[in-house]
Amino acid sequence: MTASRPAKSSRRAVRGGDATLRVGLVLIGLVVLAAVVSLWWTPFDPEGVFSDSILLPPGAEHLLGTDNFGRDVFSSLLRGAQISLLVGTVAVSIAAVLGVPFGIVAGMNPGRLDQFLMRGNDISLAFPALLLAIIFGAIYGAGTVTAMVALGIGTAPAFALISRSGTRQIMSREYVLAARAAGKNGLFIGVRHVLPNISGMLIVQASVSFGIAVLAEAALSYLGLGTPPPTPSWGRMLQDAQGYLFIEPLLIVWPGIAIAIAVLGFNLLGDGLRDRFDPRMQVKR
Repeated sequence: MTASRPAKSSRRAVRGGDATLRVGLVLIGLVVLAAVVSLWWTPFDPEGVFSDSILLPPGAEHLLGTDNFGRDVFSSLLRGAQISLLVGTVAVSIAAVLGVPFGIVAGMNPGRLDQFLMRGNDISLAFPALLLAIIFGAIYGAGTVTAMVALGIGTAPAFALISRSGTRQIMSREYVLAARAAGKNGLFIGVRHVLPNISGMLIVQASVSFGIAVLAEAALSYLGLGTPPPTPSWGRMLQDAQGYLFIEPLLIVWPGIAIAIAVLGFNLLGDGLRDRFDPRMQVKR
């Protein structure tokens, strides 16, 4: 009876991870659905200005009301999902392209090279992605492209750390030692053996980083350093609504809910994937 308790605990953990994964996928699916639908249809033009429908409450014509420019809030939320997913996708892709090879090279070359590379990586970690995006915005000008590039560069050190840690574990495996004994070069070993075996860790990191990028983009747009008007952005919607907090408080509620759904969805996805890929959570059949 005592020996079966760890197995039961592992099964409960796996079931819990699957539930977390499903909830995360549902929330992300809502965001993706909003972005896809807005490519072809929105109830009203989310970039137009309609002076005859300013600050209307939710109703039959405008489901979530209108903002201080007369724009339909529901249409703006749908279109804003595009920006959030675009920024997250590009930023995470840049971070992975920069950070993963860096971490693999460091992990495959223990010693001075590893120490040199990781000390540089530690210095990069001293500059959070959001701070780096603010600096880039001040130097190169605010915009969606600037935000994506800055967030990608700022997130790359985290991918480097994960890649280096996973690589160090893989390099002691028998099949890697056999490949090295057979004279295979580092590029072959990295691509053939290391990268496939750390892909699970990288997927988890990517999902978490995606949620962080969505939140960072909203913060930058709120500060006026992200997506410029008239392109709808959830952070920009928060900025526009803050002056009307006591007149129409729902203007802040709707984009806040959208941001929370997206960030929570990607965080839950990361937790669920971690439980799925973590060997300690696997049940021996």
